[in-house]
Amino acid sequence: MDLRIFTEPQQGASYDTLLTVAKATEDLGFDAFFRSDHYLAMGSADGLPGPTDAWITLAGLARETKRIRLGTLMTAGTFRLPGVLAIQVAQVDQMSGGRVELGLGAGWFEEEHRAYGIPFPKEKFARLEEQLAIVTGLWDTETGKTFSYQGRHYQLADSPALPKPVRGKVPVLIGGHGATRTPRLAAQYADEFNIPFASIEDSERQFGRVRAAAEAAGRGADDLVYSNALVVCVGKDDAEVARRAAAIGREVEELKANGLAGSPDEVVDKIGRYGAIGASRIYLQVLDLDDLEHMELISAQVQSQLS
Repeated sequence: MDLRIFTEPQQGASYDTLLTVAKATEDLGFDAFFRSDHYLAMGSADGLPGPTDAWITLAGLARETKRIRLGTLMTAGTFRLPGVLAIQVAQVDQMSGGRVELGLGAGWFEEEHRAYGIPFPKEKFARLEEQLAIVTGLWDTETGKTFSYQGRHYQLADSPALPKPVRGKVPVLIGGHGATRTPRLAAQYADEFNIPFASIEDSERQFGRVRAAAEAAGRGADDLVYSNALVVCVGKDDAEVARRAAAIGREVEELKANGLAGSPDEVVDKIGRYGAIGASRIYLQVLDLDDLEHMELISAQVQSQLS
């Protein structure tokens, strides 16, 4: 089971804070550092000192880390034109020596679009499908040849399809709860399917849909990696769990029901139950980015039991 650190910087984090967490991610033996792609804090968070851009952040981390993989859950398709996104991701991949992964979603948080003057189209899913075709098509185009695309939302003419990722293609993550279109898109374009904040039962049902869609598309069901993203709150004892839950404004019992919370042994047991239904990777949503002791505990007493 791969454990990855997943952060939500829009809730309040500077680049320096993210760098500290990414370096701890690497030093503590986690597989990857991922971040969300949002420009506006949610809930009661003040978001100070203000938003950081996902791909600018990852570009900086690409030069300041050596081993961990870097990526997004999920880049919002509404924020970037697909041709520009393909260039950005390929460049950051080159900067990292081939350690980048692209989680790409349709975008959903209308309020942040209004706050920063970003268009919020009605037909987001159809745009996402074209974006996936364009980004992967640009990377797949043989060097020296050109790429053209005529879609309803995007048109490209004779693109040189440069630059290229280090290994020709960046792994693509697609995720979500949709019962029909999401599995179909995952089967067509994804290297990994991720379901965020879902129960074991809902995850098993959605993994089954994606596996069936992959087989219907002529792929092996096991060609994809299956993963979950879950909030994490671990403590050596009940008091420490309660303290960490309070620090992120959550209740312990709610976290135990909907995430990975409790003692290290409790969390290992629940991760094992996700593994039993096909997940081989867990994105640990770490909400208190100043609590590095939390990550140290997870590394020493959770990750060590899973490796």
